[in-house]
Amino acid sequence: MPEAKMWTVDVEGIGSVEVAEGRRLVLGLEDGGIDILHRCGGNARCATCRVEVLEGDPTEITDAEESRLGRLTNRQDTTRLSCQIRVTDNLNVRVCNRLSEQPQLGDAGPRPIEWPVDGVLPPEE
Repeated sequence: MPEAKMWTVDVEGIGSVEVAEGRRLVLGLEDGGIDILHRCGGNARCATCRVEVLEGDPTEITDAEESRLGRLTNRQDTTRLSCQIRVTDNLNVRVCNRLSEQPQLGDAGPRPIEWPVDGVLPPEE
């Protein structure tokens, strides 16, 4: 099996990580050592995995993501949920919520599933 194409994600104020083509951004960031929050486990329900996409072309916004982001009062045009972005381009992002900034939470949240390996994203309850 051929190796997946790798993309560079520059994270403002932190550094860069390499993420495989099509992988969820939240997992690429977490596995790259960035303590991004994902309190709902990557299901587009909590918005703690928000990023600001400063450069690059993230995948199209999902219906679940649009629904959740639509409830934010301080949403920017560049605001996205990293759990809903599949990396298909080099990106430059700003992580909005990190565990190191909210240590009282104890952990970042349940590990998001790998698409499509672990199955489809569950519907919003």
